[in-house]
Amino acid sequence: MPEYLTPGVYYERVDASPGITAVRTDIAGFVGLASRGPVDTPVPIQSWRQFQSYFGGFSGSAYLAYAVRGFFENGGQRCWVVRVASREPNGGSAAAGATLHDLSGDPLWEIEAFSPGSWGNNLSVIQEETHRAQTISVPLKSLPQYATVASITGFVRGSLVKLSQDGTIAYKVVTLVDPVEKRLYWVNPDPEARLPYDLPLTGFDMDQAMLVESVEYSLQVSESGILQRVYEGLSIVPLHPSYGPLVLADIHIPKPGDPDQTIPAAPEPVVIRELREDGYFRLGEVSPVRESDQDLWLTMNGGIDGLRLLGAYDFMGEDFDPLDSDEVRAYKDRGMRALEAIEEVAILAVPDINIHPIQPPMLSPLPPCIPDPCLPLPPPVPQGRQASDQEIPPVFSEMDVYRVQSAMIQQCEHLRNRIALLDSPYSVSHQDALGPGAVQAWRQRFESKYAAFYYPWLRVVDPLRNALGLTRDIPPCGHVAGQYANTDLTIGVHKAPANDALQWIQDVTVPVNDGMHGILNPLGINAIRPLGGRGLRIFGARTTSSDPDWKYVNVRRLMMMVEESIDLATQWAVFEPNDLYTRTKITLSITSFLLVLWQRGALAGNSAEEAFFVKCDDEINPPEQRELGQLLAIVGVAPSIPFEFVVLRVGRVNNAFEINEVS
Repeated sequence: MPEYLTPGVYYERVDASPGITAVRTDIAGFVGLASRGPVDTPVPIQSWRQFQSYFGGFSGSAYLAYAVRGFFENGGQRCWVVRVASREPNGGSAAAGATLHDLSGDPLWEIEAFSPGSWGNNLSVIQEETHRAQTISVPLKSLPQYATVASITGFVRGSLVKLSQDGTIAYKVVTLVDPVEKRLYWVNPDPEARLPYDLPLTGFDMDQAMLVESVEYSLQVSESGILQRVYEGLSIVPLHPSYGPLVLADIHIPKPGDPDQTIPAAPEPVVIRELREDGYFRLGEVSPVRESDQDLWLTMNGGIDGLRLLGAYDFMGEDFDPLDSDEVRAYKDRGMRALEAIEEVAILAVPDINIHPIQPPMLSPLPPCIPDPCLPLPPPVPQGRQASDQEIPPVFSEMDVYRVQSAMIQQCEHLRNRIALLDSPYSVSHQDALGPGAVQAWRQRFESKYAAFYYPWLRVVDPLRNALGLTRDIPPCGHVAGQYANTDLTIGVHKAPANDALQWIQDVTVPVNDGMHGILNPLGINAIRPLGGRGLRIFGARTTSSDPDWKYVNVRRLMMMVEESIDLATQWAVFEPNDLYTRTKITLSITSFLLVLWQRGALAGNSAEEAFFVKCDDEINPPEQRELGQLLAIVGVAPSIPFEFVVLRVGRVNNAFEINEVS
């Protein structure tokens, strides 16, 4: 409570009730195949370039990149992506790696690609010893326990140094830097602060000058011979601030509840893992990086995509049991199951369960390089793997497709905060000889108000320019999710996500005319069709439910937004007194929220009383219910229904035409 000393009028703002903010409904979740990226880990993506950095570009063995590109091209701004790969012990996904050795030649670090996949087999590393800090010891002022030097610039506790004198070489670790006396200690005067490397220097004449050089390592990482990153000043001493495994650690992927939900725009291509439990190494007398081997290529290998053994279970995962151990939970937590914990996901899409991979073309080897005899030989450039070595995922059966799409619906019905976008199978969208019969039969398998079915597939310009043509047929879920997001951001979730021109699209796989559309639309099959002079558009906004109250996608999504927003904003009421004051605050906050929605056109009715009602009074909260610690609030809304049929009645009246709109 502020203390007022000067007489006057003071303004204090007191909110009668906490406000309710509408949750975002434009955020999509994609589950699919990619050439790189963390496996079974949701990664927040906010641009197409960021997706390329984490998951690679387009691939003939995946639709995920095409779907995400379609999402951003059509107005999407944020999505979560889960990469799927097999995790079987033999043949599952694995990261490529190479081993670095310490001064004694023993294994010290494992350099790994930042994510599993055969893409890491194209990585190579140049290890180069550098000396960024150099100085001279002062004669007659050094002892075996320390060296008095001309300058301590560049030396810190944990610095590895190389001492040279008349051909004698030794390596020491600085345990203490004395800036006043300009001393570098090899043995710390404080016994409690000593390091495992603290030993007196032997074999040197302390009355003569010594060359003191810091020892660091520079790593140059290349992919298919193209330089990607240069990491300078890496130390092999664990206590040094530039210790390799600290500088190149695993990327932090935010978990639900983390205060920081941001990740770097682009991950580092490699990570360094410590091979020893204690992290320490033995100081040798010579460096394994000799003068003639200053540039030493380390070719990484062992990367596996994990596509050959891929199954429907990798896309679905499994529900947790309360008694499951951490290992069992990690085994079950894969595919779309990993997206359950991401509450902000409002649209769910799994394009790659319908994958029909394209066999990569055989690449001819590069012509041999003839070096110039007048120039020194450059270091050898490792060649990337041939495209024929890439793994190809299986073509899933219709039963597998049905299992995954049923799991999508099950997750959406369980969480009640997202809607599933269902794609028709490949065969259904490419065989129109039977007319709409095939897609009708597939649509009849589903009955849910938390799913929407779209037909046919889309034909887009293929950046891969494959041998089969310049375009590629892809599932429509990515473009549809982008239009969902664009409609939500520009107008609102109450607007039906339809009748807007799709971007980055050339054609559809099956043309839908008016006659066919008249058959598909009543069944809840949202057709994507070309319209004369208006481009290609989504011309349907129905769910897969037969319940007339939940016929339209925008009604279902509007109610999801209202329910979740009210649920999150009324958590403050738990353990509040169950009295008139609390019930009034709840009524006021919900009423204010719904009033704003009505003013924006999300609710139907000529007045607020016709659009919604909120009831939380003594009538529905009698004393016997309040004694049980229960508080009941009844909320009713009239969602805005889209105009699906607009009829223009044209008639002649008094030698003039009269036009009336009937919907």
